Amino acid sequence: MIQSVPTYMLYGENSRKEPDFWVHCETIESRSSRHAWEIRLHRHDSFFQILHLESGSGDAVLDDRIVPIPPSSVVSVPAGFNHGFRFSRDVKGFVLTILNTHLGHGHVERGGLLLVPQVTRLDIGQADGAYVAQTLTRLEDEFNNRRPGRGNLMAAYISSTLQLLTRISSSQDASPPFAADKRRRIDALRALIQEHFRAHKPVAFYAEALDVSLTHLNRIVHSALGCTAHDLIAEKLMEQAKAQLLFSTAPVSEIAAHLGFADPAYFSRFFVSRAGEPPRVWRLREQARLENS
Repeated sequence: MIQSVPTYMLYGENSRKEPDFWVHCETIESRSSRHAWEIRLHRHDSFFQILHLESGSGDAVLDDRIVPIPPSSVVSVPAGFNHGFRFSRDVKGFVLTILNTHLGHGHVERGGLLLVPQVTRLDIGQADGAYVAQTLTRLEDEFNNRRPGRGNLMAAYISSTLQLLTRISSSQDASPPFAADKRRRIDALRALIQEHFRAHKPVAFYAEALDVSLTHLNRIVHSALGCTAHDLIAEKLMEQAKAQLLFSTAPVSEIAAHLGFADPAYFSRFFVSRAGEPPRVWRLREQARLENS
């Protein structure tokens, strides 16, 4: 497999072609305690996860960010994003794993909750925060007890939880309105690139998907990151190319095809333009460096 980060249904379990559940719930401690309280970097291609940390503490590794998880927080992780966790031994909480097709339509339109991973603090002293905490607890209870109406109730609880988490998360963003909007655009762009980078979509495709002009999208990206939207797409391709060159034994031609390059020679030229050397040379040098270190 040409992947440096494993893909699971549930952490540590090999993916099957067809899942036998649409929602799964388990305590944080039941799985993390078997792995020295550390869930290594991985991802899920078809599942959205909600982690509710009730007490104790931890850190969430969300792609390239390490975000502290204080007690009474919710971590939301959309499908396709690399993530991992480290927990204190006194951690209490649980993880919901939900099949994407059961999230319903329209949540993405209401905010970035289903677009990018994030940590949302719950203020139990506030009505919305208390309601989310109570609803998540009821979700866990419904999952563990097979009572009449279980499936419909869990679906309703998940829907209301996502709506309220989106509201709470938005209210916690202290950035000025323009800066907050720019950050949301960048988050949405990164999420779209994560989904489509292997298809080599032009920047115009992303601008249309975000309902902005091509010029405005590049202006936002340059203002926030100092590069163009095209550079972001190329960076994602290079990130994946380097990971696969370094952590797999697949030939360069296979890696090129996996990344959507029809012509291996074009992939090599692309790699040289970004890394300054051919992929085979880069691979040998970096593998030798790792072995020596």
